[in-house]
Amino acid sequence: MARDSCLARITAGVAVGGALGGAVGAVYGTYEAIRFKVPGLMKVRYIGQTTLGSAAVFGLFLGAGSLIHCGKGY
Repeated sequence: MARDSCLARITAGVAVGGALGGAVGAVYGTYEAIRFKVPGLMKVRYIGQTTLGSAAVFGLFLGAGSLIHCGKGY
């Protein structure tokens, strides 16, 4: 039972990290695309790459933090 609970916590951590990272990446990517004057439809690609990259990094770190925290017995 504790194993299922731990897996659920890690999955939730990855999901929350991905959502938060995606939101931050979308805002930051939009700002950078406007700042660097990225032309035309390249803005969509630039924003998408920033969003996915940021979501992956945030999800990875929040999932790893949940895994580390899951091993502690309070």
